Amino acid sequence: MENDTKLSIYRASRTIKRKDNTLYNALKSIYDDSIFVGEISQLWPQLPLVANLRCGLWYSPKFYSTCYFKSTDGHTNNWSFNTSRLNFHIALLAGQKGGCFIVDSTRRGKRFPDSMSKTIPIWTCVLNRTIFNYLNKLSNDDSSLVERDSDTWRNSVDWDCSLHLPLWVSDTEKAVIEDRLEGWTKDLEASGADIASLALCLKKPLRPLWISQRTVIWINEVPDYDSWDFTPIILVSTSSLSGVIQHRMTSEFSWNYIPGAGDDEESWARGLSPNLFWSHAYDLISAGPDFCNQKVADIVEKDRRVYRAQRGQNAPQITAKPSVSGSSPNLPCLEPLLCSDLSSLTMNSSEKDCGIFWLGSTNLAIGASQVAAHASNVDCILNCDQWSISVHHQEAEAYLSLPIVNSKMDRFCLFDNLSSAVTFANSNLTKGSKLLICCHDGEDISVCVCLAILISLFDNEGSFDGGKSFGETGITKSEKPPAFGDISPLYCEMVMGIIIQIQRSVEQKDLWRKLNFALLSTYSIEMHIAGFKFDPD
Repeated sequence: MENDTKLSIYRASRTIKRKDNTLYNALKSIYDDSIFVGEISQLWPQLPLVANLRCGLWYSPKFYSTCYFKSTDGHTNNWSFNTSRLNFHIALLAGQKGGCFIVDSTRRGKRFPDSMSKTIPIWTCVLNRTIFNYLNKLSNDDSSLVERDSDTWRNSVDWDCSLHLPLWVSDTEKAVIEDRLEGWTKDLEASGADIASLALCLKKPLRPLWISQRTVIWINEVPDYDSWDFTPIILVSTSSLSGVIQHRMTSEFSWNYIPGAGDDEESWARGLSPNLFWSHAYDLISAGPDFCNQKVADIVEKDRRVYRAQRGQNAPQITAKPSVSGSSPNLPCLEPLLCSDLSSLTMNSSEKDCGIFWLGSTNLAIGASQVAAHASNVDCILNCDQWSISVHHQEAEAYLSLPIVNSKMDRFCLFDNLSSAVTFANSNLTKGSKLLICCHDGEDISVCVCLAILISLFDNEGSFDGGKSFGETGITKSEKPPAFGDISPLYCEMVMGIIIQIQRSVEQKDLWRKLNFALLSTYSIEMHIAGFKFDPD
């Protein structure tokens, strides 16, 4: 009886939480917080608006760029400056424009996420110190630098290298972080980053400023950002701080405000993306709590049909029809029906491989499983979709099905199958065969698997060597091999993670169960690798 009571209380609390965290509550919270972001951005309209991925991307319809600063790099006793997430493009952008805004949010209980409280302040300080060292080295190497460029020398003398943290970070924590700055600066200098371009672009040192919904700003006393003796990185936290659920009302609907609603979008967005949301924001907010879910479902489904049509794929729409005679009267009969605007689409022999992307001359390609079923210009197929497909490559040597599911369903599924995928690829690439790696949409799991194959079986020049160079190379997460210099900050950590895991599989054969590598099957990795360009077939 006691267990039943506890279970009932648990179920009741979960029901209440689900009711508070509905899709409409999340979208309406984001919409309201975005108004604040718009108001703040108009204080200095010349400065570009940047979203800190991924949560920050929800809070404005127009961002100039994106960045990737992780809160975990600012967690207490876990402070870090990661050379695989340099975000140099943000420092260069701030130097060109005179500063920038960075937008993010956080859950209930905090005014700012740790990415803004500590990660970004550490980043600005390390960059400032590195530039200072670079300028001093230039002046020592060339004594005529002062005469040739007096402005540069003056800036190096007055260059602010101190650590600027918000007031709520304790002095003890600040002292510990300051003790590690010198080591992080040396790491950046040794990483091979282009400090010269950064020093040339930044005329004043970087410095963070913090603005939240509780910040008091006198509109008639807003200073000109050019008047500051630093380049401002204005950190805008969109969340309204409150210790309790805020029940709000409009003239038509009542709803509950969720601080940091844009976080963990897989758990609530139902396939909706920030771009889709802002393309239909008025309709979604006007739909109200009762019709919001259906509205989102319709928008997402329509977007998927259009996307597939653009890639030359059929996009069937499932409709429920009344049951026919002889079947159960309570069950609908599901019948596939092609949308009218797609029913005339056909694929001739020259279009069959549309949607397959070849990676240079590696004999590797990725694509969606629907396209793989009709692919003609491939010798073998590695199917990573959880559903099997009917293909003409039925021989065991030419076709392998690895039903890999999303990490939300099974966090170790990718780990358990990756070794078999690399082995299959090695046996076929050795013969000179053309290998197609496919998954449900061709942009998620298949990309991760393809990257694993590239790392384990190819050298830095993109030539297949069966893993020879890989076995001789030692790689750590803090360094990047030359072939990965242009991978964006969001994916760089995942790229390095998979390199390390492949190496450990060779050494330990334990399929890497000890590390949580679930992000690989959640994000699509940008394959912008030197020598590996996407070329549509």
